[in-house]
Amino acid sequence: MHGQKRIMVTGGTGFLGSFLCERLLREGNDVLCVDNFYTGSRDNVLHLLDDPRFEILRHDITFPLYVEVDEIYNLACPASPVHYQHDPVQTVKTNVHGAINMLGLAKRTKAKIFQASTSEVYGDPAVHPQPEEYRGSVSPIGPRACYDEGKRCAETLFFDYHRQYGVEIRVARIFNTYGPRMQTNDGRVVSNFIVQALRNEPITIFGDGRQTRSFCYVDDLIDGFIRLMAAPAGVTGPINLGNPGEFQVRELAEMVVEMTGSKSGIVFKPLPIDDPTQRKPDISRATQQLGWQPKVNLREGLERTIAYFEWKLSGGVNNSFNVKSRQVPYPHLASASVEVNAPEAIR
Repeated sequence: MHGQKRIMVTGGTGFLGSFLCERLLREGNDVLCVDNFYTGSRDNVLHLLDDPRFEILRHDITFPLYVEVDEIYNLACPASPVHYQHDPVQTVKTNVHGAINMLGLAKRTKAKIFQASTSEVYGDPAVHPQPEEYRGSVSPIGPRACYDEGKRCAETLFFDYHRQYGVEIRVARIFNTYGPRMQTNDGRVVSNFIVQALRNEPITIFGDGRQTRSFCYVDDLIDGFIRLMAAPAGVTGPINLGNPGEFQVRELAEMVVEMTGSKSGIVFKPLPIDDPTQRKPDISRATQQLGWQPKVNLREGLERTIAYFEWKLSGGVNNSFNVKSRQVPYPHLASASVEVNAPEAIR
């Protein structure tokens, strides 16, 4: 079995963090899950608490943390506009002070450290699709800047710690990701549309619906994380991780309505300030350097995500939901496929 390391995941009770913790535990690692529970939920990791290799620590990474670890995955930061704009100053602190604290820990312990950056560093792009070489078009003073510029500054810190102190880094730029364990009030387009459709409420589209997004299922993204962290030392990133399949937002809304059998209509509202009109990753670097590309198509991923929200809206608790992971295993790893029994009503 590969692994046997002590690995820290900040933001570990969140949507992405909880799936990452599961994957790392399946590979035989000790996992320290660190979260301040601002947007994360203990429910996401309840099923892991009986594992003696799993530990939760309530902590805000804007304050230093003194632990001994071999690897760090820094995922801590609210990722949806609803949440990161609620307290923009704290969002900047999480991105900047948090990065400094985690990099300082990595420097002291000689740990390899992963930064969950974002496609938002490209802003409203003038280049399509977006390659890593593109420097972006970001407003430093707009309502999204706390997240966009915070992540850009975090990338700067990561590469400066790498150059100045020799810290081994990995930087991933994450494009739109979806799946089970997203919050019902997340504010992002997939969760918004599914919740509205299941409640037969009007589907709210901001803008004319012709703006595009690329949607990556959570299992594919986590596999990209693991591959990037396992890559040779010279592969620092930044590397785009996302699904290059491109869909208009209106197409997504119509697909969700059809798949849920909803009676929802569609209403249009003004596009928020600085909201990007196009988003599609160029993943050629990830394919060449990591042998990675997404496997789950949008309809298949939506089926699983809709089933989760059906169950969640009926009063379910996260840890008992049937989440089937189809992450592509490495040749040297045991199969990562797991299946937890689901209530009969949602099979």
